[in-house]
Amino acid sequence: MRAEREELVIAERVLVRLAEQDRAAAEAAAAVAPAPARVAGRAVLLVPHRSETPDEAALPGDYRKILAIVRAADGPVQAKAVGEEPGLEVTARGKLEPLRAKLTKLADRGWLHKRPGGRFTARP
Repeated sequence: MRAEREELVIAERVLVRLAEQDRAAAEAAAAVAPAPARVAGRAVLLVPHRSETPDEAALPGDYRKILAIVRAADGPVQAKAVGEEPGLEVTARGKLEPLRAKLTKLADRGWLHKRPGGRFTARP
Protein backbone atom coordinates (compact mmCIF):
# COMPACT_ATOMS: atom_id res chain seq x y z
CA MET A 1 0.00 0.00 0.00
CA ARG A 2 2.83 2.39 0.82
CA ALA A 3 4.46 1.82 -2.57
CA GLU A 4 1.18 2.50 -4.39
CA ARG A 5 0.59 5.60 -2.30
CA GLU A 6 4.07 6.93 -3.14
CA GLU A 7 3.42 6.28 -6.84
CA LEU A 8 0.17 8.26 -6.61
CA VAL A 9 1.95 11.15 -4.91
CA ILE A 10 4.60 11.18 -7.66
CA ALA A 11 1.93 10.99 -10.37
CA GLU A 12 0.10 13.93 -8.78
CA ARG A 13 3.30 15.99 -8.77
CA VAL A 14 3.87 15.21 -12.45
CA LEU A 15 0.32 16.24 -13.33
CA VAL A 16 0.67 19.52 -11.41
CA ARG A 17 3.91 20.33 -13.26
CA LEU A 18 2.32 19.54 -16.63
CA ALA A 19 -0.67 21.74 -15.81
CA GLU A 20 1.69 24.60 -14.85
CA GLN A 21 3.58 24.22 -18.13
CA ASP A 22 0.33 24.23 -20.12
CA ARG A 23 -0.84 27.35 -18.27
CA ALA A 24 2.48 29.12 -18.93
CA ALA A 25 2.36 28.17 -22.62
CA ALA A 26 -1.22 29.44 -22.91
CA GLU A 27 -0.31 32.74 -21.23
CA ALA A 28 2.68 33.18 -23.57
CA ALA A 29 0.50 32.49 -26.61
CA ALA A 30 -2.13 34.96 -25.38
CA ALA A 31 0.53 37.64 -24.95
CA VAL A 32 1.67 37.22 -28.57
CA ALA A 33 -1.72 36.72 -30.20
CA PRO A 34 -3.48 39.73 -31.71
CA ALA A 35 -5.92 41.32 -29.31
CA PRO A 36 -9.56 40.98 -30.38
CA ALA A 37 -11.74 44.04 -30.01
CA ARG A 38 -15.30 45.07 -30.82
CA VAL A 39 -16.05 47.94 -33.16
CA ALA A 40 -19.66 48.75 -34.02
CA GLY A 41 -20.70 45.39 -32.60
CA ARG A 42 -18.29 43.43 -34.82
CA ALA A 43 -15.22 41.54 -33.64
CA VAL A 44 -12.03 42.90 -35.22
CA LEU A 45 -8.33 42.24 -34.72
CA LEU A 46 -6.15 45.09 -33.67
CA VAL A 47 -2.90 45.66 -35.53
CA PRO A 48 -0.32 46.73 -32.97
CA HIS A 49 2.01 49.66 -33.52
CA ARG A 50 5.53 48.73 -34.45
CA SER A 51 7.93 49.13 -31.55
CA GLU A 52 11.71 49.39 -31.44
CA THR A 53 11.84 45.60 -31.24
CA PRO A 54 9.19 44.64 -33.81
CA ASP A 55 7.52 41.28 -33.27
CA GLU A 56 5.72 40.20 -36.41
CA ALA A 57 4.08 37.34 -34.52
CA ALA A 58 1.78 39.92 -32.95
CA LEU A 59 0.28 40.64 -36.37
CA PRO A 60 -2.70 38.68 -37.71
CA GLY A 61 -1.84 36.13 -40.40
CA ASP A 62 -3.08 38.20 -43.36
CA TYR A 63 -0.99 41.15 -42.29
CA ARG A 64 2.13 38.99 -41.90
CA LYS A 65 1.64 37.67 -45.45
CA ILE A 66 1.24 41.19 -46.82
CA LEU A 67 4.35 42.34 -44.98
CA ALA A 68 6.34 39.41 -46.40
CA ILE A 69 5.19 40.20 -49.95
CA VAL A 70 6.18 43.86 -49.65
CA ARG A 71 9.57 42.93 -48.19
CA ALA A 72 10.22 40.44 -50.99
CA ALA A 73 9.56 43.08 -53.66
CA ASP A 74 12.50 44.80 -55.32
CA GLY A 75 11.16 48.30 -54.68
CA PRO A 76 7.98 50.21 -53.89
CA VAL A 77 4.84 48.23 -54.75
CA GLN A 78 1.23 49.14 -55.38
CA ALA A 79 -1.70 47.30 -53.85
CA LYS A 80 -2.38 45.62 -57.19
CA ALA A 81 1.08 44.01 -57.23
CA VAL A 82 0.65 42.81 -53.65
CA GLY A 83 -2.74 41.32 -54.55
CA GLU A 84 -1.38 39.45 -57.55
CA GLU A 85 1.05 37.48 -55.37
CA PRO A 86 -1.55 35.42 -53.43
CA GLY A 87 -3.79 35.22 -56.51
CA LEU A 88 -6.46 37.80 -55.65
CA GLU A 89 -8.68 39.12 -58.41
CA VAL A 90 -7.05 42.52 -58.96
CA THR A 91 -9.03 43.64 -62.00
CA ALA A 92 -12.08 44.60 -59.93
CA ARG A 93 -11.50 47.70 -57.81
CA GLY A 94 -13.84 46.45 -55.08
CA LYS A 95 -11.70 43.37 -54.55
CA LEU A 96 -8.56 45.48 -54.15
CA GLU A 97 -9.87 48.01 -51.61
CA PRO A 98 -9.74 45.70 -48.55
CA LEU A 99 -6.12 44.92 -49.39
CA ARG A 100 -5.33 48.61 -49.82
CA ALA A 101 -6.93 49.27 -46.43
CA LYS A 102 -4.70 46.63 -44.82
CA LEU A 103 -1.62 48.12 -46.45
CA THR A 104 -2.59 51.56 -45.21
CA LYS A 105 -3.22 50.22 -41.71
CA LEU A 106 0.24 48.63 -41.69
CA ALA A 107 1.69 51.97 -42.81
CA ASP A 108 -0.24 53.88 -40.16
CA ARG A 109 1.08 51.52 -37.46
CA GLY A 110 4.69 51.88 -38.65
CA TRP A 111 5.18 48.46 -40.26
CA LEU A 112 5.31 49.85 -43.81
CA HIS A 113 6.09 53.21 -45.38
CA LYS A 114 3.48 54.71 -47.71
CA ARG A 115 5.11 56.70 -50.46
CA PRO A 116 3.50 59.38 -52.61
CA GLY A 117 1.48 57.84 -55.41
CA GLY A 118 0.12 55.00 -53.28
CA ARG A 119 3.18 52.76 -53.30
CA PHE A 120 4.38 50.92 -50.22
CA THR A 121 7.83 49.89 -49.02
CA ALA A 122 9.01 47.90 -46.01
CA ARG A 123 10.63 49.74 -43.14
CA PRO A 124 14.20 48.72 -42.37
